[in-house]
Amino acid sequence: MKLLIHDYPPEEQAAIAARYKGWAIISDTGNIRPCIGCFRCWTSGTGKCVFKDGYENMCSLIHDAEEMVVVSRYTYGGFSSFVKNVFDRCIGYVLPEFETAYGEMHHKRRFPEEKPVTFCFRGAGLTEEDKEKARKYVAAVCRNLRGRVKEVIFEESAAEKEAESSSIATPERSGILLVDGSLRGKRPNTNVFLKQLQSDLKGSADLISLSSCSDPKKVAEAVSRAETVVLGVPLYVDGLPAPVLRLMETIKKFGACDRCRLYAVVNNGLYESRQNVNLLSMIRDWCADAGLLYCGSLAIGAGEVMGTLMRGSRHVLWPAHNVLSGLSRLAAAIAADEETETIYADAYLFPRWMYILIANVNWQRLKRAEKKK
Repeated sequence: MKLLIHDYPPEEQAAIAARYKGWAIISDTGNIRPCIGCFRCWTSGTGKCVFKDGYENMCSLIHDAEEMVVVSRYTYGGFSSFVKNVFDRCIGYVLPEFETAYGEMHHKRRFPEEKPVTFCFRGAGLTEEDKEKARKYVAAVCRNLRGRVKEVIFEESAAEKEAESSSIATPERSGILLVDGSLRGKRPNTNVFLKQLQSDLKGSADLISLSSCSDPKKVAEAVSRAETVVLGVPLYVDGLPAPVLRLMETIKKFGACDRCRLYAVVNNGLYESRQNVNLLSMIRDWCADAGLLYCGSLAIGAGEVMGTLMRGSRHVLWPAHNVLSGLSRLAAAIAADEETETIYADAYLFPRWMYILIANVNWQRLKRAEKKK
């Protein structure tokens, strides 16, 4: 079986089906749901998603495919929101447990294979810099999904027709808005970091969450009223989560970003904060495209441990020292309307082997608990 994942528009679907006759084809049916980070695909041991929307078996589809081709419109150095949504739903292809590979922390393989993948990016006038960003991105994706980049192709296509925009009428901008881009629901780590930042800002910032506000336009309206926005984002498959990509498109469409300063707080469940580098590049490219003033970021590694510690007793916060210091530095830059360099916050005096050991023990505990249900 051969597998194609693509985002060609509806008017090209028939031609694509004919070209890839006999292939399993994953395209946008309008039904795909976003990954909410429930991790049931991992704790159940099956790799299968709980959402029954036609995309729940991506793990087995990838495993069974002898050849895999991914076609996506180039979007800020990575995939379009639909293709990214498919990949967000593919995490069951690897195991939740960790190991050290390529000199950094990654998930263990579920299958004894290194799946070769051909990537094709479509876009108008892609520069060599754009192409290099795409190559770096898919290389990171394949490292984490334990696949192999067979080839990266770039296809010149007409500029995507933007939906007709209608700007949001708002009063003069004022205040600071923190936007939580996590969909994990109860107690996401992103929310923990933003609440600490809110505290460092002496309560002068408002907080809005994508998990509690399902309409991106309402978030865009809140952004349009703020003078400064802090975007909190968890790393999903080495880049922006699909719902955050859609939010970015909405913010740009409604002109909600004009004259707005933007900072970012990004985090990942892997150990190294620098594994957020592609995510940060995407945010910067979106700012340049949409007209925001990018002012700096905090990149957090070992996010699961850092978030857990910062919810608990204050006397066990020493591994989160760099995170707390980074949030304080970012708050000072925000309060002073100043730009800052990217602040990388790794675990303090908490080695990678210990993080892997604790994480793997915890995953085994969660699997046992799932079996008892």
